[in-house]
Amino acid sequence: MKTDRKQLWSAFGPGILFASTCIGVSHLVQSTRAGADYGFALVAFIVLANLFKYPFFEFGSRYAGATGQHLLEGYKKQGQWAIWLYFLISLVAMFTVTAAVTYVTAGMLNNLLGLAIDPIIMSGFILAFCTLLLAIGKFNLLDNLLKVIGSVLLISTLIAFFGVLVEGRITPVASFVPKEVYDRTGIIFLIALMGWMPTAVDLSTWNSIWAVEKMKQSGTKRNMRAILFDFNFGYVITAILALCFLTLGAFVMYGSGEELSSNSTIFSDQVVRLYTKALGNWAYPVIAIAAFSTMFSTTITVVDGYGRAMGETVRLLFKENANKNALYRGAMIVVSIGAFVFIWQLAANLKQLVDLATTFSFIVAPIIAWINYKVIMGKQIDEQDKPPKWLKVLAICGLIFLSVFAVIYVVVYFL
Repeated sequence: MKTDRKQLWSAFGPGILFASTCIGVSHLVQSTRAGADYGFALVAFIVLANLFKYPFFEFGSRYAGATGQHLLEGYKKQGQWAIWLYFLISLVAMFTVTAAVTYVTAGMLNNLLGLAIDPIIMSGFILAFCTLLLAIGKFNLLDNLLKVIGSVLLISTLIAFFGVLVEGRITPVASFVPKEVYDRTGIIFLIALMGWMPTAVDLSTWNSIWAVEKMKQSGTKRNMRAILFDFNFGYVITAILALCFLTLGAFVMYGSGEELSSNSTIFSDQVVRLYTKALGNWAYPVIAIAAFSTMFSTTITVVDGYGRAMGETVRLLFKENANKNALYRGAMIVVSIGAFVFIWQLAANLKQLVDLATTFSFIVAPIIAWINYKVIMGKQIDEQDKPPKWLKVLAICGLIFLSVFAVIYVVVYFL
């Protein structure tokens, strides 16, 4: 029993990195916005998105546990087409995703320090800092840092959540008119919400990369049970917190006549005040630190994740014996520069930037989900390591769910 606990703890970490990636824009921005604009009308869609995306994220960790390799190696075994497709999708997604999370982080930092620095300039500083920190640091630095940040966020969010339950929902203003879920605007937002709920499916490769790095860093052998326990822990936390953030928005802002701002600094202040309305003004500085820490953790994991994933993709496509560290650092620099250009062009509208990134993620989700399913059911996976029957069924249902909503979005948006 003691050995089992030791093995579980030695594998613990990638799940926290995954949770830190998720609990950023998708939760702090989109879930809060869903509650503020639609009350509890979108709860079912958040639950369904978390449920039907689960298999495809789990497959990333399962592949690492079964083979000791990351999921991109599995893509390579499917054929060059799979790794090329992932490369092209990531090439489009990585700049918008990184730009969205960094711009929100810049607003959080301005709000925390009481600064009036242009969020574009602040975003550039944050991207440069993250890239430098990761380039000179090691995986265990990121691993240990985010365990602390994640704990602070989890505790503060749960305290605020129970605080608003005690206080109760606000009384809607007389002129309040609820937003429609099923009109064109509502459906487009719904797709954007599910695009990053809990995060983009193409980020499933990161789970496996981090799991492999954790094994290298800790010097442990493959342990499927420990790796899946770590992933499931992080996934459950993200699903619970998504509903907590929606509740905060629904209880404190829905019906108040107040809308979340598209200015990142003002938006950051609004989000922090969601907590202080439940806990009291004394909590403002504490929550401001926690909120910034949350977004900073998301930014640094996104820069790291895209750096590792794109570095490995380039290596597998062009030169398998290339220096992995050099490709990793080079990819981070490209991601950061590209993200800064996107922020510079779209910074005037935070919602537009976020919706662009999240919507693209949902449109390509069925493609990545299908490849993940093919990989985990392939010949390179031993029968005992393949998903159980219930998970296969859930994956097929997930493919249908993601495909149907992707088609609905295209129809609604272009017609």
